[in-house]
Amino acid sequence: MHRLYENSDISVFWDSDKCRHAKECVTGCPEAFNINRKPWIDLKEAPTAKVWQAVSKCPSGALTCVYDHGIEVKLDKDNQCSVAYDGDKRIGECDYRIQNGVYVIYHTEVDPSYGGKGIAKRLVYLVIEAAEREKARIIPTCSYAAKVLED
Repeated sequence: MHRLYENSDISVFWDSDKCRHAKECVTGCPEAFNINRKPWIDLKEAPTAKVWQAVSKCPSGALTCVYDHGIEVKLDKDNQCSVAYDGDKRIGECDYRIQNGVYVIYHTEVDPSYGGKGIAKRLVYLVIEAAEREKARIIPTCSYAAKVLED
């Protein structure tokens, strides 16, 4: 299972397949990481720096994070894509199609001037999370989406 958690500063990615339950996150920042709550991650409960520090101690790599740099990402189910915006400017997207209940992620692109900020990963995670919530299979024909699923 893949989940994306965001606040106004950072995005935290969680890949449950990698999680080894070392509890570094829970002990490092129990306000944000609470296994007795759903969702178990709530970034509004702790300062960004404390969340970042806890995530950086994850030994399995199941938790990772990036600064948002003021970029908003949204899932657009009607157009089968996730989209990134810098204000009103559309700067990236991840396109998918649903075929026989399978999410096929076929394209991910971010304006090169916004490269290296984790925006593409945020876009892909939104699509993966939507598919997983519907218990749908995911086929990444996009090389970047395939890499995100493998990592």
